[in-house]
Amino acid sequence: MGAEGTLNGKVALVSGASRGLGRATAVELAAAGAYVVCTARSTRGKATQTDVDDLTLEGTLDAVRAAGGDGEWHRCDHTEPDQVEALLRDVLERHGRVDVLVNNVGAVRIRTDGFLGTSDDEFEWALRMNFFTALRAIRATIPVMVQQGGGAIVNVASVNAFFQPDAGTIDYGAAKAALLNLSKSLAQEFGAKGIHVNCVSPGPVATELWLGDHGVAATVAAASGVDVDTARANVVESIGGFATGRFTTPEEVATLVVLLASDRTANVTGANYVIDGGLIKTT
Repeated sequence: MGAEGTLNGKVALVSGASRGLGRATAVELAAAGAYVVCTARSTRGKATQTDVDDLTLEGTLDAVRAAGGDGEWHRCDHTEPDQVEALLRDVLERHGRVDVLVNNVGAVRIRTDGFLGTSDDEFEWALRMNFFTALRAIRATIPVMVQQGGGAIVNVASVNAFFQPDAGTIDYGAAKAALLNLSKSLAQEFGAKGIHVNCVSPGPVATELWLGDHGVAATVAAASGVDVDTARANVVESIGGFATGRFTTPEEVATLVVLLASDRTANVTGANYVIDGGLIKTT
């Protein structure tokens, strides 16, 4: 039985929805019947990049409509509390409810100089991008869900939160570990109010984060003096390799997010689902 219709009449908010995993999640939510509110960060003062973001967000909505759904997009920098609060006010004025919150926005910078080369400012950046973005969206959304009698929150974490943490992602892993811990705490506090809170932890996904011009593979290649393909293969080998022999696709992660957002899994809460192609070999 597919996901079609499992979110009929629901309003879903997806952060970082202009491309990659966020776009795939928006499309899958729409295919399941949700009205999808897509956000992407403002790039004030960078006109060219703003134009690109406008186009990519419109592309997300085109894909949402091609999936048989509908939605809208908002420019919102989730690192700015005022913008997040304004976003929720606008969504409530338009739709009167928020049933699903997917905290997808995040970022990682590969730390090629290890722990001693990673400053306090860089740790703070990772926490701001990967923890506080979700925290603020949740803080703004949970009162709405409590008032309406329930809802679903899905936080996109990472296997870096708990699997073979290394110096290259030391700040990112710490931030995602904080997100996992927060999710479990929220699940306990708000479960009786009809809100289920879960995490999805992808391993390497075939997105710009890993495969783009400034992604993980390119960064490691530049630091180690090898070509991008060799760097990618070396990184995958160094973390144990995939049982499936390939990267996870954004659509595969999105399918899992939508399942956790639906009432089919309403009694699943405080859980973390790993999707990593068999990267992690132990339970």
